Amino acid sequence: MMTTSDDKQRMNKLDNVHVLWMAMLLLTLCTYIMGKLDYSGTAVMLLILLIAAIKAAFIIRNFMELRGVSLLWRVIMYGWLSVVCITIAITYLI
Repeated sequence: MMTTSDDKQRMNKLDNVHVLWMAMLLLTLCTYIMGKLDYSGTAVMLLILLIAAIKAAFIIRNFMELRGVSLLWRVIMYGWLSVVCITIAITYLI
């Protein structure tokens, strides 16, 4: 049985989803461990916020499948993510 190029593309996409899911799981585990170990401070907050932003970017780009959409949609989604992260950081620092 021969595989077609569509099958290969589908399998590659599936592999990427699993790799991204595993990366997001590991990033979540890192933030959980930091919380359990009672780490605190500005640097830790910024690191956790950065991890959350990376995970959100993974979701926007891959799971919401906004990778190939117009620039307007990417600006809206990543702009929203940036505004939320900057607002959280400023609120924490004040």
